[in-house]
Amino acid sequence: MKFIHSIRYIFLVALSLVSFLAGAQINTDQVVAIGRNAMYFEDYILSIQYFNQAIAAKPYLAEPYFFRAVAKLQLEDYSGAEADASLAIERNPFIVDAYQVRGIARQNLKDLEGAVADYDKGLEQLPESQPFLLNKAVALTELKRFDDASTTFEHLFRFYPNFDRGYIARAQMNIERGDTVAALADADKSISLSKTNADAFALRAAIKMQYNKEYEAALADFDSAIKLEPQYAPYFINRAFAKYSLDDYFGAMADYDYAVSLDPTNVVARFNRGLLLAQVRDNNKAIADFSFVIEMEPNNVMARYNRAELYAATRQYALAVADYDVVIDASPEMAGLYYARSECKRLSGDIAGGERDYNKSQALYRARKKRGAKGTGTPAADSANAADENPAGEGAPDDEEVKAMFQTLLTVEPETNEKPRYDNKTRGRIQDSNFRIDAAPMFFISYYYSLSDLNNASNFAREITDLNERKVLAAPLYLTNVSQSLSEEEISRHFNSINYYTGLISNNPGRSIDYFARAIDFFLVKNYDAALADLNRAISLSPDFTLAYFARANVRMSIHLASQACPAASSPQTGAALPDAGAMIAEKRALNDIREVISDLDEVISRSPQFIYAYYNKGCALYMMRDYTSSISAFSKAVELKRDLGEAYYNRGLSYFSLGNKALGTADLSKAGELGISPSYSVLKRMSR
Repeated sequence: MKFIHSIRYIFLVALSLVSFLAGAQINTDQVVAIGRNAMYFEDYILSIQYFNQAIAAKPYLAEPYFFRAVAKLQLEDYSGAEADASLAIERNPFIVDAYQVRGIARQNLKDLEGAVADYDKGLEQLPESQPFLLNKAVALTELKRFDDASTTFEHLFRFYPNFDRGYIARAQMNIERGDTVAALADADKSISLSKTNADAFALRAAIKMQYNKEYEAALADFDSAIKLEPQYAPYFINRAFAKYSLDDYFGAMADYDYAVSLDPTNVVARFNRGLLLAQVRDNNKAIADFSFVIEMEPNNVMARYNRAELYAATRQYALAVADYDVVIDASPEMAGLYYARSECKRLSGDIAGGERDYNKSQALYRARKKRGAKGTGTPAADSANAADENPAGEGAPDDEEVKAMFQTLLTVEPETNEKPRYDNKTRGRIQDSNFRIDAAPMFFISYYYSLSDLNNASNFAREITDLNERKVLAAPLYLTNVSQSLSEEEISRHFNSINYYTGLISNNPGRSIDYFARAIDFFLVKNYDAALADLNRAISLSPDFTLAYFARANVRMSIHLASQACPAASSPQTGAALPDAGAMIAEKRALNDIREVISDLDEVISRSPQFIYAYYNKGCALYMMRDYTSSISAFSKAVELKRDLGEAYYNRGLSYFSLGNKALGTADLSKAGELGISPSYSVLKRMSR
């Protein structure tokens, strides 16, 4: 994310969010609504700022504490979430979701009994709640109360027999209790219910690989998981282990390389790649990988041991000794470690030190033989004790055991562990990747831009360039469709800017550009009602202000999306569906909202027929209305004006698929993938079934 700002901000009044919203007459309902808008767009830090203001004004209300708890939960501030959920419950013990939030927070804080108590409290009011039942079963599994967990799963499946993620969670419980046959059956059941759940394939692969040694079958399941989630590094790490077990060293190395490219800080990928590089004697690259692991985890003795071995192989004996020192401190009873260090000391010229280590290794070895280590049942121990006292130069006394301990490929615990999750409409963007494929989002005006590694084309619009060249705003504007979560410093900057433009407007209320600029700030801090009012004023003052219409379309769409996720009539206590008549009214209102968005975009197009992103955004709005033929026409115009607009190909492809035109849909998604829209390949995989 990049933000360009000018020296003009020096003149902004240093007023914070507190001063902006201060006053005895604060409209707490409006402030909470804005905070929920921010949560919907996953800007949790900003949402907390709004909830703070509502709490300061009316600390007796439960809702602001509840929603702040949800925001903190998403930020993994579990202690804060627990405290806020408790405060909400104190004020209103009938907010059922508050028990869910507090239960999840407690579960992550390892207060498992407290979590179960909260889930039970929620189930008293909602006995058929899927989230409460699932989270309770997972918590009971963590407590090793397997019989209780099994009973809870049975209750869950009585109400939701086709809940695929529930079977994943029960499979994990069965693994914990040692019943891999039942676990495999549950994984099979989950996959039979949903062929698009990568977690299920990864879990089944792990069972087959780790417990049944069925590497070929595991490999096939990892392939399926990777096709569904091609950007998830742990799947490649575990598939590499399966390939290595099948003697496909080249394939394993390729998977480790790709895992590192996806997640350069992944310690397991680096460690395993280092082991493979060491096996093929690519010592310098192996040292680099182990050094990275040690930088990330200074106490990782496995990496220290392997780097010591490589330093010894490359005659860097002093460095090897330093690493062996760390390993020996962690495992002071392993004779082989002293023997290895003795060789390095001797070769580096420390003859006395080498002799001391050699004698220490022999003393440990003899003491072990006297303790009756022979016949312990471990092959490494039996091998070590089968020899007589080890003479110098023939390897360490327990060399095989040392290597077994420190030179074994690792697997990643698959994140298929069904973690407690908060399932409510106030939580971020509500997306179910198993059932719904979302279109690429609309472009909007922002002070921020983000260029991905794959899709780094700039988004040019003459109107944006002209406005930036006039230097009438405090910072340049950009077109982007990537929403950014703002830092506290950035939030404060925007509120200072709002105050600055408020001062300008009070002195000269006739300048449309000031309303437009303040509207952009309001939009970025998710105060959509205020942004809409300012854009209405800007347009009334300058009816030909093209960018104001474009921005107003974005604001109206944001208001619509937030209202769909957080309807005003909704309450955290219930998730009750609207009656049929109410649903029809809500649907009609939603269509009218989108028609207003399209109306603004048509105004943009009438004034600027070459404005690419107006056509693209219009296509997005039409797609939401399920008017797929019209959306195809709008996306086609965008592509005509900008041949490398991957998002337009992607969304047009989805429109074609929605009309049943598989050939054109496939062609467009393929082109979108070529242009860097990575979800295209996952969608193509699903659509090909």
